Amino acid sequence: MFSAQRSNDSSRIYRLKRETLEFRRAVLPLREPLNRLALSTASEQARPYFRDIADHLARAAEAIDSIDHLLDNALQAHLAQLSVQQNEDMRKLTAGATIFAVPTAIAGIYGMNFEHMPELSWTYGYPICVGVIGALCGYIYWRFKRSGWL
Repeated sequence: MFSAQRSNDSSRIYRLKRETLEFRRAVLPLREPLNRLALSTASEQARPYFRDIADHLARAAEAIDSIDHLLDNALQAHLAQLSVQQNEDMRKLTAGATIFAVPTAIAGIYGMNFEHMPELSWTYGYPICVGVIGALCGYIYWRFKRSGWL
């Protein structure tokens, strides 16, 4: 359940829960008839044996309940792990989108047709703009890497 490699644990848990339900359906209906049989049997010699069987049946029912609760807890833990993993994936996607938002915004501004565009007649305007975009993207990448998002 808590291994580093991803697997389809939820399907295994559901399969085990289905098997537990089958056991429950087989065991629980026998409780009442067996208790009546243990109390009302005609033979005094057979009563201890029927009580012993009823006791074993009660222990089996308790074991089935405890296994079902254990599987519920394992399923909840697995779903919590999936949620944590999805949060980490979303952080990485958000960081990537943020890095690409900077050049998109700058390219959007320079894509407009203004009459008095800054650095329009400069020889080095385009390389400086690309350098600023690269520096900003590098800075954002460095900050996300430092914070553990990438």
